[in-house]
Amino acid sequence: MIDTADHDGIIVLTLRHGPVNALDLELLTALPEALADAADSRGVVLTGSGRTFSAGVDLKRIVEGGPRYVEAFLPALHRATLALFGHPKPVVAALNGHALAGGCVLAAACDLRLMCGGTIGLTELAAGVPFPTACLEVMRHAVGPALDTMVLGAGRRTPEEAVPIGLVHEIVEPDRLLPAALRRTEELCSAPPEVYALSKRQLHRPVLRRIAAAAPLEDPEVATVWSAERTARILRGYLSSLRRT
Repeated sequence: MIDTADHDGIIVLTLRHGPVNALDLELLTALPEALADAADSRGVVLTGSGRTFSAGVDLKRIVEGGPRYVEAFLPALHRATLALFGHPKPVVAALNGHALAGGCVLAAACDLRLMCGGTIGLTELAAGVPFPTACLEVMRHAVGPALDTMVLGAGRRTPEEAVPIGLVHEIVEPDRLLPAALRRTEELCSAPPEVYALSKRQLHRPVLRRIAAAAPLEDPEVATVWSAERTARILRGYLSSLRRT
């Protein structure tokens, strides 16, 4: 589900979960565990297998699992997002292809994002589901004022379009993606680990405060919508439209 490789103390985590690395309960449970196992590393690179970093939430599982599955899934998404965002060591995303919806959120939770192709963006509103608080606030930290358009427009951006808003930091050729990500991680590792960790905590503190304040108020409503039969009908239609394209 997540392959681990050690490159001179930098751990490369590769999502290897189906053809598009869709986010389900099992993958989101495995990610914090993999990050915990990398606690003693100098840094982390997060990438995907195949041509897709992650196409986002496995919506078919949401439909088939119903409210009971959603009840377990949304907290797992919350924990995985914050585990990645809060990892004290340098974390670089090597986006090997599409990074959509939840996949875009995971990318945004990393310190730097390199991309070699595909598209990146938030498609939740097109699918008919709202954002959990942690996902929304991590995205706000990454792209600032551009978040309104990304959320309400529910569109995709090319790597070239994502650079001006800070969603992608560097565009590289596919065969140079991993070496470039390792190089950028190595650069971040030049700071003393305790200084880097403290600096991240300082930068992230406003985000975590907003999440702590808003999540208890908003996430129950988010869960209600995700669990609703009306949402399941919308998702079935959305999935059918994807199969026709």
